[in-house]
Amino acid sequence: MSELRFVHLGFGADAVEYQEAWQEQRRVHAARFADEIPDTCLLLEHPAVYTAGRRTEDSERPLDGTPVVDVDRGGKITWHGPGQLVGYPILKLPRPVDVIAHVRRLEEALIRACAELGLETTRVEGRSGVWVLGDPVEERPAIGGLSLDFDPRLTDEEFDPRLNGPEYAPSNAGQRREDRKLAAIGIRIAKGVTMHGFALNCDPDNTWFDRIVPCGIRDAGVTSLSNELGRRVSVAEVLPVVEKHLREILETAEPKPRPVEGEAAVGAEAVRAG
Repeated sequence: MSELRFVHLGFGADAVEYQEAWQEQRRVHAARFADEIPDTCLLLEHPAVYTAGRRTEDSERPLDGTPVVDVDRGGKITWHGPGQLVGYPILKLPRPVDVIAHVRRLEEALIRACAELGLETTRVEGRSGVWVLGDPVEERPAIGGLSLDFDPRLTDEEFDPRLNGPEYAPSNAGQRREDRKLAAIGIRIAKGVTMHGFALNCDPDNTWFDRIVPCGIRDAGVTSLSNELGRRVSVAEVLPVVEKHLREILETAEPKPRPVEGEAAVGAEAVRAG
């Protein structure tokens, strides 16, 4: 790939409202499609906001009716806000785009960045993003005195952690020694150019996630670099490290079109990628 351009849209007191950043994404996307600019990664913080991808279910939204911005990316509902580094890589890729390969490259850059900061992270099969693994299920502490066999998350399909006390809250997953998501990824591909991207929790107030079902996942939680490393890890500290590894991964990648079999597969890609 060509050289990657980074644009800092705003952090801290200059955090960028979500709708404003979304509009800027669309502008940059159009310019990249027309080859007027190189591949570009927008980096920023948002004021607190919930955003919902196309697969979000009503039961995963805030129970109190807090406004949610519905967006055109993949994935489900999440939160953005202070203390979280958000990146929107807007890249032109060969078509039909290999969406999974693109997600894996973003994950790898973030995994390497976390390692440089002193935290081992990984992927979880079937779940996008960057994760800190918990203990094996049989070694985790019982919740509320319940044995694993009676854990309602495993036996009740309608279990809602928001109605069952703080011990089930996503922000407390570390105390439960469960798997916990450190970085979320949700993307959209339009005309062979990527949009949206990743959100890496540096030092946010993770209790914001307790009002939703983050990414639609009820049996795991969320965490941050600060929680895991036991010290304050600011967005300002993380920013150059993430830039470094995004550049290493994305500039040296040689993306290939996704293998397809016949016109039906091509049509399916067009529908899925938008």
